[in-house]
Amino acid sequence: MGFKQNDVVLFQGDSITDWGRNYEDASSLGVGYALMLAGRLGHLYPEKNLTFINRGISGNRAVDLQGRWAKDCLELKPTWVSIYIGINDTWRFFDPGEETTPAQFEAAYRDLIERTKTALDAKLVLIEPFVLPVPEDRKSWRQDLDPKIHIVRELAREYGALLVPLDGLFAAASAKAESAYWAPDGVHPSPAGHALIADAWLRAVGVLS
Repeated sequence: MGFKQNDVVLFQGDSITDWGRNYEDASSLGVGYALMLAGRLGHLYPEKNLTFINRGISGNRAVDLQGRWAKDCLELKPTWVSIYIGINDTWRFFDPGEETTPAQFEAAYRDLIERTKTALDAKLVLIEPFVLPVPEDRKSWRQDLDPKIHIVRELAREYGALLVPLDGLFAAASAKAESAYWAPDGVHPSPAGHALIADAWLRAVGVLS
């Protein structure tokens, strides 16, 4: 697929994307996978003058992205839009009145994609959410998260977006080192977990084989 001259890469999502970015500094990338990707791609393609933007906000769900999509995506005119959302849609499943049904999640996510495709000529990268069984009660999250993971996969297929299949990748990594090594609370990645995300993203866009 390849990066073009002056491409603008936008990372959108929740705390895993946010990861300590300074909201007062529009160029702040945080210290997670977004920074790792900006460093790696900037190093690989110095001649392309790539720009990287992080607009992840901790705690966001798909509906929250909907509410700020015009300002935090469309107005920035990115040529690559990377969306990583969904785990908070499941986390709130355990807060009465805060649940996001699969249908609601799909409708919100589809709206983000439709608005992006209407307004921009941008390549889409969809990162599926994951959860690991630490602590043990995270296993019960599967009943809510699994349908949402499948929705992300189906939307990627339907719209021809690139897919970063994190759930299976984190499960496979957990055969090499315990789950807590990759995500101490089963949700928020360790530095090694962020590097796993970055490498998976690079494979999805064809930079790594």
